[in-house]
Amino acid sequence: MTMKKKIVFATNNAHKLEEVAAILGDSFEVLSLREIGCDADIPETADSFAGNALQKAQYVKEHYGYDCFADDSGLEVDALDGAPGIYSARYSGGGSEANMDKLLHNLTGKSERGAQFRTVIALLIGEETQLFEGIVRGVITEARRGEGGFGYDPIFVPDGYELTFAELGAEVKNRISHRAKAVELLAQYLNERK
Repeated sequence: MTMKKKIVFATNNAHKLEEVAAILGDSFEVLSLREIGCDADIPETADSFAGNALQKAQYVKEHYGYDCFADDSGLEVDALDGAPGIYSARYSGGGSEANMDKLLHNLTGKSERGAQFRTVIALLIGEETQLFEGIVRGVITEARRGEGGFGYDPIFVPDGYELTFAELGAEVKNRISHRAKAVELLAQYLNERK
């Protein structure tokens, strides 16, 4: 029986951990920050998703010595020159509801409502550094729709669908999302590398 390779996902978000562990399958034991005893508030001060993801992964590798991956994601709205981007989680200074309010307000009167969710995963394994990106295009609705999901899910309709991420439900979202696409690339790379 072969030992599962341990790899750290620099997050304590249980939902993200579950999603990623399911995609990576049986070859890897995915550990959270909590499981390696890391309760630090790891800084995210870079000016890009890739920079923030790398910053988190490097922190874990330097302080704990584990092979590690980290992600950073956000919503980029065409008519707002890519905003909120890396500031997606703290766009309004309030929570998700306030962030959606600000975004919808900033799009008032604009007919161009194209947007994309982007995730970048940074992997530090052995001496290597790899980046994986996932993007899902869509449009911003005029008002919230749906009860599911989190963040901007109630106002984002992915291309090819008529429902928001909040209406589609976790199973569909997790199959087509930006994070799912990036994690698929990560999984492919890790499984080829074994």
